[in-house]
Amino acid sequence: MSAATIARLKITLDDVKPVVLRRVEVPFDIRLDWLHLTIQAAMGWTNSHLYEIRAGGVGWSTPYPDADWAGDFIDARKARLADIIEDIGSRTLKYLYDFGDGWEHTIKVERLIDREPGIVFL
Repeated sequence: MSAATIARLKITLDDVKPVVLRRVEVPFDIRLDWLHLTIQAAMGWTNSHLYEIRAGGVGWSTPYPDADWAGDFIDARKARLADIIEDIGSRTLKYLYDFGDGWEHTIKVERLIDREPGIVFL
């Protein structure tokens, strides 16, 4: 995959009826902390709770050095979606938002496509 590859993601909020889902397109090499912010915007969340992105038994989050659980996660600022997908060999991740209420999401990479000329991602 090149740096210009785009990932079409299907983000589904688990265990709710009716189904709540969003589809977004992001650079395939997006850092996981930016993916978290993308999910926040797409789902309408307020980024006011802790989060974790999980794949292959590993979790990533924003580090909170003073927390007693800080060592439980890998720094999301140092991991990219493309690397995670390639390392675990699966196109599905889990996203947990708000550890108290436990809003679990399933993220599936539906498609990888080449970026169209003139399209800018912010």
